[in-house]
Parts: sequence; structure tokens; C-alpha cells
Amino acid sequence: MQNHQKYKPQANALANKIILVTGAGDGIGREAALNYAKYGATVILLGRTVAKLEAVYDDIVAAGGAEPAIIPLDMKGATENHYRDMAATIVDQFGRLDGLLHNASMLGILSPFGHVDLPTWNDVMHVNVTAQFMMTKALLPALLNSNAASVIFTSSGVGRKGRAHWGPYAVSKFATEGMAQVLADEYEGTNLRVNVINPGATRTKMRSRAYPAEDVNLLKTPADLMPTYLYLMADDSQPVTGASLNAQ
Repeated sequence: MQNHQKYKPQANALANKIILVTGAGDGIGREAALNYAKYGATVILLGRTVAKLEAVYDDIVAAGGAEPAIIPLDMKGATENHYRDMAATIVDQFGRLDGLLHNASMLGILSPFGHVDLPTWNDVMHVNVTAQFMMTKALLPALLNSNAASVIFTSSGVGRKGRAHWGPYAVSKFATEGMAQVLADEYEGTNLRVNVINPGATRTKMRSRAYPAEDVNLLKTPADLMPTYLYLMADDSQPVTGASLNAQ
């Protein structure tokens, strides 16, 4: 495997690819969507806030990228039928899906384990695990229509080693790692590869909620992480599946 943190794609590395990005309105998701479009992909922008998605849409078009599609969706309330309908629309419009970046996730509340309330636990597990399961399952036929499909899940350092007070979020990210490993093993030897990225400490709104007193100027920006996000979406990473990579 080449050094993904220093990956420099060719100008047309993602040409003709159809890539869905969740949480595309802000932070890492926004930056990934802009970069995928920059390198030739048609990006499907999924998120809760239409105004943010429209702003990303405008930025992509202004930069000369292919016209994106927008899917306004709140993953906390979406059902299996929502994801089935979404998958059917993607197949009808594009015929396939070449990439899926599971970027959206929910932090919940950082507190001692004994103080975690059930509604918070359920919300975090639903958005970070169950919704991603439903979405991926619904999109599998579209992904298998691609000649080289890539699914990327987003994990965390606390999804590899548990940390005090990070209860629901940490457990959900352990589940994310496991879900990606199961899928990678099931589809090994096919046109579908499945990997995980741990972004690390990054200058995002979620990070600022978790560490409000932190000096953000010491953190990497979403743009700094893009080599790894581009590498796993590009065909250069076709042999790589079942990996969990650090973006920094």
C-alpha cells in the first residue's frame, strides 16, 4: 500500500464516478465532496440542512465541477423505505454508485457511563450504526453495478480503544469498525471494497463540542486529510479492502 497520507491523484482520478457523501454540508464531508468533484466525480450530497447542501452545490458548480445531486435526509428519522427509495432513484438516474462515504455521525453527550440516558444511547447508535447499516444494505445493488466500487466508513481513535466518558460514541465506532470488516470479508474478491478512515483530531464543529477549550489552531483542517479520502475513492486503492487507515 502506498503512503495514502501523501497521495497525489491524477487530475482525472475520479472522472465519471458517482459518489455519495453523507454529512456533506459541513466539515470533512463538505471538503470531501468538493475534492471528489474537483477530480472529476459527480457527487451526491446528503445531509439534514438544505441550505448547507445548496452552498456546497454552488461551490462545486462555480469551480467547474459536474452538477451534483442533493438528497436532504435526517438519518435520525429515516426508515428503511427512505433508503430503498433513495437507492432506486440513484439507479434510475445514474445506473450505479461508484463510491459511498459514510461521513455523517452523531457525538451525543460525553458523560460517565452510569449517567448515559437511553434516548441519547439510542440516537447515537441509530445514526452511527443502524442508519449506516440500512443505507449500505439498500445501496449494495447500485454499488455492485459499478466496475470498481468503494465504501468508506468513518471511525475514531475511541473506536479502537475505549475512553472514559465517550460511552455511546465510542461503542458506535467499535461497531462501525466491525461492520466494515464484515462487509469487506463478504465482498472480498469482488468489485466492491470496504475500508475505514480515522480522521484524527480535526478542526470541525463536532471536535469543538467535545473539546471546547482546545486551541483549534493546533489542529489539522479537513483539507489536510483529503489525500487519504481521495486515495480510498480512486482506483489506485482497488487492491485495498478491510483496512482501517489513519488520515493523519
